[in-house]
Amino acid sequence: MAREYPIDRYRNIGIIAHIDAGKTTVTERILFYTGISHKIGETHSGESIMDWMDQEKERGITITSAATTCFWVPSGLEKKKENEYRINIIDTPGHIDFTAEVQRSMRVLDAAVVVFDGVAGVEPQSETVWRQADKYHVPRICFVNKIDRTGASFEDSLASIREKLTPDVVPMQLPVGEEENFKGVVDLIKRKFIVFEGSFGEVLKEEDVPEEMREKVEQWRSEMIEKVVTEDEDLFERYMQGEEISEDEIKGVLRKAVLGYRVVPLFCGTALKNKGVQPVLDAVCQYFPSPTDLPPVEGVDPKTEQPAQRKLTDEEPFSALAFKLANDAYVGSLTFLRVYSGKLSSGSYILNANTGEKERISRVLRMHADQREELQEVYAGDIVAAVGLKGTSTGHTLSDTNCPIVLEEISFPEPVVSIRVEPKTREDQEKMGLALRRLAEEDPTFRVEGDIDTGETIISGMGELHLDIIVDRMKREFKVAAQVGQPQVAYKETIRRMADEEGKYIKQSGGRGQYGHVKMKIEPLVDGGDKRLDFIDEIKGAVIPQEYIPAVEKGIEEVMDEGVLAGYPIVNIKATLYDGSFHEVDSSKMAFKIAGSIGFKEAYRKADPVLLEPFMKVEVIIPPEYLGDVMGDISSRRGEVDCTEETKGKRAQKIIRAKVPLSEMFGYVTTLRSLTKGRGNYSMEFDSYKEVPYNIAQEIIEGKRS
Repeated sequence: MAREYPIDRYRNIGIIAHIDAGKTTVTERILFYTGISHKIGETHSGESIMDWMDQEKERGITITSAATTCFWVPSGLEKKKENEYRINIIDTPGHIDFTAEVQRSMRVLDAAVVVFDGVAGVEPQSETVWRQADKYHVPRICFVNKIDRTGASFEDSLASIREKLTPDVVPMQLPVGEEENFKGVVDLIKRKFIVFEGSFGEVLKEEDVPEEMREKVEQWRSEMIEKVVTEDEDLFERYMQGEEISEDEIKGVLRKAVLGYRVVPLFCGTALKNKGVQPVLDAVCQYFPSPTDLPPVEGVDPKTEQPAQRKLTDEEPFSALAFKLANDAYVGSLTFLRVYSGKLSSGSYILNANTGEKERISRVLRMHADQREELQEVYAGDIVAAVGLKGTSTGHTLSDTNCPIVLEEISFPEPVVSIRVEPKTREDQEKMGLALRRLAEEDPTFRVEGDIDTGETIISGMGELHLDIIVDRMKREFKVAAQVGQPQVAYKETIRRMADEEGKYIKQSGGRGQYGHVKMKIEPLVDGGDKRLDFIDEIKGAVIPQEYIPAVEKGIEEVMDEGVLAGYPIVNIKATLYDGSFHEVDSSKMAFKIAGSIGFKEAYRKADPVLLEPFMKVEVIIPPEYLGDVMGDISSRRGEVDCTEETKGKRAQKIIRAKVPLSEMFGYVTTLRSLTKGRGNYSMEFDSYKEVPYNIAQEIIEGKRS
């Protein structure tokens, strides 16, 4: 079976934004205009195609990143198949509790459309997703949405993007009118006023620029061209000599600048009122990279541990990254893949390069939210879902069995909130175990643990909403009846100074005994990155045989998992094993593992142990008259206010940026509504772990505070 579309007409894109900026509405319009859907589904009425989960329909938010494929012929070209571009879209959540969905999607995208609310401009999660796009070197275009809303301002939104995100954003359009007077947009390259007519804005009509806007359009167009032509010496020289630069030349240079992350084109409109979406689709085709525009994907050959590469072509050996697992009611477990190189037929065997196990692909599906289309073969650049993979997890690389490669894995933040869940009946207990295992496979930021002391199950996630959705899915999808406890903070433990201690485990009980003896020092691990334990082996002269050293490390790790001070995981430790002794007959791995755990506990108690708590980066947006009350409340929650700002525009709002302990933020939404008569809102994301004050730490240790 031959490839249906040339790879240079593939576009793998994401729609990313802060919650409520309208990105799912933008995606719904894209599906309508590209002919994938024949009616427009609205998020606020629970009819959105991309938000297909029950919880998404009810809450009007996106929870899982949904994948879909559509096709578009750019304006000005004849509507026939050879002019079509294939666009694979991932619509991602905006709520910070589902940041893992954004992060794993960003890892496999080639480009992103960043949507902004025309009233609010850059919001907290806009900054978060922008940083994630920077991390993965994702080219972007911006779309200022909701330009028809009361208080919307294109110029204020542009200023906030330049101030908070990048000075390289360049407007490609100007709105004609704003708020209720928004009529359409002026294309600055063509110097044409675009009006969106028809029942759903599907008919684009080009008119002359309104007389009152001509001077402004020429000024903005000159600024745009000056920015673009600096990317090409020849064009810059011609422009400086007063020569007119053609539309095609502007677009050609602009594309190179977008691919090089040096320019971010800016568009505007209102997706809800069906104005401005088609020019964004044109821009996706004109300025975004195809897989062939990207550098080879980097990885490691698992056989040699040497760096390896794959060019993004069909001729290279097969390689793909599993970026998401999902359970489908009809076909079972789905593994979403981004194919980087080569081709794959359904029914063939491939290698999981991370585990070394072979996997059989029983079926390959092209997904359209919760709809599916079966494929016989997939190629480089495709984003598809595979059925039949047993041992593949998020971040694993699938590759040709004869030519393996391990691509860079996706890293996820640690969960910060926990709750206890308890099944109501014995039957529910079995179903709950299966449900939680399935949900944990899908979501790398969701953890499940058992409390040995109480026999209860503890689930951990990124926030209250995250765990609320997990429990709701467990009840609905897996029919589990469960009782749920109150949210609790995921505290951690560490030390403040160095301590030196020995651990001995000697046991004689007739016959062969047990003997393990170690001497170690522990100290705080500075700049260890994500490493919890840096274990250093300084044993010389075989005072402890080499075969027992890993057992000592294992003993330390087990204590670190369980905690010493208050039963929370221990982090940021450098442990150095420097001496000890062994017995020719009685020593064993088990004896040295126990000796390691004893020595670590003794040293830990002397090393000034402390509790750590997660601090959240909080942004509160309120009317100015409530500033004093809200800041006072934040201070009463042990919060540290970093700064206050004022939004631009007709209805200026106050923004408070602060860092607050997570333990003090439970139920904050109710307090904020009360303080601001329902007019304030906030967002928060994890910032860092900090020491818990001594008096509060004592309450936690004694069980008086959760």
